[in-house]
Amino acid sequence: MIQSVDRAMRILGVLRSSRRLSLSELAGRLELAPSTVHGIVKTLQAHGYVLQDRASAHYRLGPGALKLGNVYLDTLELRSRAVSWAAELTRGTGYATRTGVPLPGEVLIVHHEPRPDGSRQMPEVGITIPAHACALGKAILAFSPEATDCAGELRSMTRDTVTTPERLRAQLDEVREQAVATEREEAVIGECGLAAPVFDGYDTVVGALGVVVPAPDWPAGDAYETVAGAVRGAARAISRELGATRWPVPPDPGQG
Repeated sequence: MIQSVDRAMRILGVLRSSRRLSLSELAGRLELAPSTVHGIVKTLQAHGYVLQDRASAHYRLGPGALKLGNVYLDTLELRSRAVSWAAELTRGTGYATRTGVPLPGEVLIVHHEPRPDGSRQMPEVGITIPAHACALGKAILAFSPEATDCAGELRSMTRDTVTTPERLRAQLDEVREQAVATEREEAVIGECGLAAPVFDGYDTVVGALGVVVPAPDWPAGDAYETVAGAVRGAARAISRELGATRWPVPPDPGQG
């Protein structure tokens, strides 16, 4: 690993989560000398990835970060394949649909299909959610080698968030059996969901597709099976278009 590149990526990551920070705050978060951070920040600033507010002298992400993000979305085959299936899933269930890809410990939303009820909804592309706290993340983790890396306390988002590795592993075992993951107010109060994994032609889980269900509307009985079946069907179809020859792809025998 190249140290300077690693530090630059860490700086961008800190600014992503904290919005605006002074040089001393950045250095403190990274546990580095201010002089070290200053040189890297100025380099990122020269390339447009970091901006400095004139009034406060605080640093924040620059437009270069958005430009990279847009290029990523435009070239992501999973997203392009998922768009039509997500729209169909939303029409069929009445729920908003999310498509996510894995980041270390998180899921990045790369496509969001709003509920078709005409209500005002915030666009969600670009947001991240802790993987252990959402259905998308569990669907990905269940078929990833990273599932065995869960150690220590997991971040709590609500009182219902899974915070112990043992409980998470038990849930991931169920996901592998059912090929669908669920969440009930674990990341956001009032929000539930179902999601299924998406695989590519290399038998690798590359993301997940799922619906967002308001807690009062959480499906039960036959309604649950109908929604779960629709989610599985859409994820299977996207996987097929990405070259997967089977779905779901069984996890590596050496995994959890």
